[in-house]
Amino acid sequence: MTRIDRRFLLRGALAAVGGALLGACAPGTTLVQPAGPEVRAAEQARRPGRAREFVITARQGRVDLGGPVVDTWLYGERLPGTPVQVTAGERVRARLRNELPAETTVHWHGLALRNDADGVPGVTQPPVAAGAEHLYEFTAPHPGTYWFHPHHGTQLDRGLYAPLIVADPAEPLGYDHEWTIVLDDWMDGVTGTPDEVLAELSAMSGGEGGHGGHSMPAPGPSASPKWPHMMMNAESDLLGGDAGDVRYPHFLLNGRVPAAPETLTVTPGARVRLRVVNAGADTAFRLALGDHPLTVTHADGFPVTPVETDALLLGMGERYDVLVTVRDGAFPLVAEAEGKRGLARAILRSSPSAAPPDPEARPGESAARLLTYDQLEPLPAVRLAPRKPDRTLTLRLTGTMARYDWAINGRTYDPEVVEPISAGERVRLSFVNDSLMWHPMHLHGHTFALPGGARKDTAIVLPGKRLDVDFDTDNPGIWMIHCHNLYHAEAGMMSLIGYRR
Repeated sequence: MTRIDRRFLLRGALAAVGGALLGACAPGTTLVQPAGPEVRAAEQARRPGRAREFVITARQGRVDLGGPVVDTWLYGERLPGTPVQVTAGERVRARLRNELPAETTVHWHGLALRNDADGVPGVTQPPVAAGAEHLYEFTAPHPGTYWFHPHHGTQLDRGLYAPLIVADPAEPLGYDHEWTIVLDDWMDGVTGTPDEVLAELSAMSGGEGGHGGHSMPAPGPSASPKWPHMMMNAESDLLGGDAGDVRYPHFLLNGRVPAAPETLTVTPGARVRLRVVNAGADTAFRLALGDHPLTVTHADGFPVTPVETDALLLGMGERYDVLVTVRDGAFPLVAEAEGKRGLARAILRSSPSAAPPDPEARPGESAARLLTYDQLEPLPAVRLAPRKPDRTLTLRLTGTMARYDWAINGRTYDPEVVEPISAGERVRLSFVNDSLMWHPMHLHGHTFALPGGARKDTAIVLPGKRLDVDFDTDNPGIWMIHCHNLYHAEAGMMSLIGYRR
């Protein structure tokens, strides 16, 4: 590790928006700046196409979840926010207008974009102050299903998220309809705020007995008055035990509670592409469609050899694209909150006269064939060329629920500490989970190859397990690696890598 000279951070914070924040580190190592010439050259190499203009207004608002009406923070007037849709090779010009009472940023999850557009405050940009604006401009290099959200504090666990769909100009798939599915766990404006959740979880850090002499809550089916947000009875064999930390009153599919599901109406025999995003903060979802198999075509935006399954498990930040040929009837699309005994749902209907599915229905498919990473095989065009790693970075995932001291290699996040790498390398990230909790680990600005070759940017690392993934250093800048459990990340399970100049 090297430590960034704090003077460069302060200088960048006072510079014009988009200026470099990090430029040198001691001893004797200089890093590529987020807006430096190497980053500009990499952007030009993407051959930027025509620009598409978007305005994203981050604001306080009231939203109807299909019965419950909550006050929250939103992108625009809706939940999820309006999708940003472009074609691969086009430039995104997205103007963020911050009407929130706090500073914020936007992170474009999964894209190999230019570093100064990545949205990490204090690293790639200064945070956008309340009442201010910021222009994000970048080329969308790869087609696929992505999304965007803040990278500032606990803001993701409000309503600040939306899909980012990058169309393939030479789309090889044939389908009649496209349906983007955004899954979320929801508590904001119902049982409290995300900041209150983090404060409650962080109170554990005083020791095994908790901060200030508080004792840990005992497992139980309902909330404790002393610990209203903490969930101690979420268990999942799939996730290796503990399924999550936070108790949520609602689980949403496209901003709707299960009692008021969104419905897609098509004709029998129609071929539907589902783009599925887990935008949750603390919940994995197991998704299945009643009476239908799912043909998986993409993982985290990158194509795979089509593989048939009955159910998907999505950690926070993961995405899958699937194709479905619709039978005659009305069918429940159900995303079970893994280990939390709740669900989100929608309805796929191809017959006006078909009775609606039982609101409590859980498709048998959810307990049948479940997609696993070793079933994913990349298409040849996106498979990394065979090559031995030039370096291995071991990232031990450490911490406990008792102390809520989540970290990487025992070190909580320090924005001044960066692990240097060099352009043109094959880097192996060896995630070694030394904790008793699962972690969906996310790499910014790149995709990595799983052991079987499939390209992803977010992957689940089970407790007590090791996952080795490889990526090529072809996108200069300073990039974050972190757990996509929002509360684990905010507790400290984040780190940085940076390209040497």
